[in-house]
Amino acid sequence: MIRVLVVDDEALIRTGFEHILNSADDIDVVAAVPGGRAVHTVRELRPEVVLLDIRMPDVDGLTVLAELRRLARPPVVAMLTTFDMDEYVAAALRSGAAGFLLKDTDPEQLPYLVRTLAAGGVVLSSRVTRTVVDGYLDNGPREAAVRLVDRLTERERDVLVLITEGLSNTDIGDRMHLSTGTVKDHVSALLTKLEVGSRVQAALLAERAGLLRRPRSAGGGREAG
Repeated sequence: MIRVLVVDDEALIRTGFEHILNSADDIDVVAAVPGGRAVHTVRELRPEVVLLDIRMPDVDGLTVLAELRRLARPPVVAMLTTFDMDEYVAAALRSGAAGFLLKDTDPEQLPYLVRTLAAGGVVLSSRVTRTVVDGYLDNGPREAAVRLVDRLTERERDVLVLITEGLSNTDIGDRMHLSTGTVKDHVSALLTKLEVGSRVQAALLAERAGLLRRPRSAGGGREAG
């Protein structure tokens, strides 16, 4: 069972997410709480995944994220937002969030997204990705991102494309016929070469560099979408 904590200031949102996720056989919402109780609840119940509202009146979502990241065994945290354009998103990703999604995400997709997060995958809402990429961490011109991506080997670029699709290391290994350990090595190497600290940052950098629209070499298989 994947243990999930929902953190939001609106009771209706908490109840809705709890109901939808608990309908999945492999997901258990251990609690649904407002922001002020988030850190205490994580320490007490040890959820694997936290869905955290990015803006709350009682406590700022970024503050909660920072406190959770300081725990000895921090959960995977994805930020919830109602905004297509939210200046807080880049700060959240810089602080270690594993992704972000809109609160009006298709309910049928929520269990899949939680499974992706629990497996180490990336969750990026397509409706806000472009906004984040365009201003993400003041990354500078697109050419700088292209230069970083060009440091990667063809195999590392293949892995990076699958990271942007939200695949976990196990899923990437299955797709590329590699062991999970080998995938982890490739992920570690590409994060270093891209000078980023997380899979989400790598995925956004790949998008900024246009990797998903660039033709792959003859030895690299299919073209990236």
